[in-house]
Amino acid sequence: MILDEVKWGLIGCGDVTEVKSGPPLQLTPHSSLVAVMRRNKALAADYARRHQVPKWYGSADDLINDPEVNAIYVATPPDAHLQYAIKAMRAGKPVYVEKPMARTYAECLEMLQVSEETGVPLYVAYYRRTLPLFLKVKELVESGEIGTVRLVNIRFYHPPENETASKEAPWRFLPEISGGGLLFDLASHTLDFLDYVFGPVGDIRANAFNQAGLYPAEDLVVANWLHDSGVAGTGAWCFTTSEKSNLDEVEIIGNQGRIIFSTFESKPVVLENNLGHQEFPFERPKHVQSFLMEQIVASLRGKGESPSTGLTASRTNRVLDEMVRSYYR
Repeated sequence: MILDEVKWGLIGCGDVTEVKSGPPLQLTPHSSLVAVMRRNKALAADYARRHQVPKWYGSADDLINDPEVNAIYVATPPDAHLQYAIKAMRAGKPVYVEKPMARTYAECLEMLQVSEETGVPLYVAYYRRTLPLFLKVKELVESGEIGTVRLVNIRFYHPPENETASKEAPWRFLPEISGGGLLFDLASHTLDFLDYVFGPVGDIRANAFNQAGLYPAEDLVVANWLHDSGVAGTGAWCFTTSEKSNLDEVEIIGNQGRIIFSTFESKPVVLENNLGHQEFPFERPKHVQSFLMEQIVASLRGKGESPSTGLTASRTNRVLDEMVRSYYR
């Protein structure tokens, strides 16, 4: 499927689309945002006015069936990804879906099946696969700066974001909407990037718990795994620590050194090897999805490939599912 110009319809114009992802739909060459949809049509109209979008809808079906729209961006919570992505693909329109790809690996497989049946491309917003900081990490690994990689160690400790135990917690803490808790919302970025660097994950051993009782989802996950490439991984994610324990660190350990970086904080990439200690600082782009959007538009125009697809993103969902299996299933 080749498009000369990509004319996007956006389903779910919430906060994530205000700066991170919405503007790149308009700023990328050969790409434009021609319609937006939100169930509250007044809010859709407000978004369209502020972002100079010509059309707005209160119905996803109306947007998907708009003949001017030839590609769909689904930026809703994960519980609607499956439904809207399949409708769009069956309408012959390529789909870009927010992360995580869906609530479960099984839902991802349904989406992949429809993409294969229809021949319609499916992409997912794991944009760290294109950000300069993360590409530097990948370059350092692949150039042998730390020798042969043995182990990846993730430590992510964060104070609670929802202090009141309630079934009315934000959707990110409600598994029936999000698939899980902040592991799905935040840790998925790290796990997907490691898939990009070291390939798919095979064996996974993990336990998930809810220690603080602030919301229905898990709030602590400890895991170890093995990439098919032979690189081992360990991770601990705790979302109810104190401010003093706040930590976002990924350490890649090789037989000749190590690399340290952060998934969310704007810290330099650190390289330590036989040559000493080096730091590589990077500025966070204003529109963080712009690099990935450029590659998706190029792919849809037959002039490139996107590093983040439904296939790669589904593997991350499989890992997430396995990590929380002891708590939910």
